[in-house]
Amino acid sequence: MITKIAITDDHQMVLKGIETMLSETQEINIVGLYNSGSQTLDNIKSDNPDILLLDINLPDINGIDLCKQLKATNKNLKIIAISNYDEVSFIKRMLNNGADGYLLKNTERLELLSAFKAVLNDEQYLQRDIEKKLLSQSIGKKTSNSLLVKLTRREKEVLEAIAEELTTQEISEKLFISPKTVETHRMNIMSKLGAKNSVGIIKTAMENGLL
Repeated sequence: MITKIAITDDHQMVLKGIETMLSETQEINIVGLYNSGSQTLDNIKSDNPDILLLDINLPDINGIDLCKQLKATNKNLKIIAISNYDEVSFIKRMLNNGADGYLLKNTERLELLSAFKAVLNDEQYLQRDIEKKLLSQSIGKKTSNSLLVKLTRREKEVLEAIAEELTTQEISEKLFISPKTVETHRMNIMSKLGAKNSVGIIKTAMENGLL
C-alpha cells in the first residue's frame, strides 16, 4: 500500500532534503511540496495526502493555527509537526491543536518511517527527546531554563518593541531585521515565557521583571 506524503516548509533545502530521504522508499509517494501556509491550503485537497509534515514557523500563517485549520476540514489527514523548536510549550500547543506527532528536523529516515506507521495506526508519535521533555515536565522536574527566564539581547529588544505596541513590520524596520526574523524571536519569547499572545508576553514579562 502506497502512503501519500506532503511537506510544508518555507526552506527549499528542507523540502528537497526530506523528499530525497524518502525517494528510495517504494511505499512512499511525495504528492506535494508547499513553501507556505496558503499554498498548503490551496493544494491539500487536490493532492489528498495521507500525512502532512508541517513546519511550525511559516512566513504567512502560524503552523500551529494552520494545523488546527487543516484538521477541522480534513478529518482523515494525519499531521506530523517537524520543527527546530523543542520547547515544551510549542510541542503542547501543536499537539493540542490536532497534530498526530512531533519530530525535530534532525530526524533520520527510519524514524520518519516509524512515525508514518504510528500515525496511520491512529497512534501519537513523539521523537524520543521530545517525549523525555514532556515526561520531565509532567513529573515536576524543572530544567535550568525554567528556573529563570533568560532572553537574548535581540529577544529583549523585540520584547521592548512589542511592549511599545509596534507591528511586526515596524519592529523589522526599527531593528533592521526581516519580518520573519521578528516572528521567530516572538515565538521564542512566547515559548520561554509560556505566553499565548502579545498580551500574555507583556503580562508575563512584567511579572518576571523583564519590562
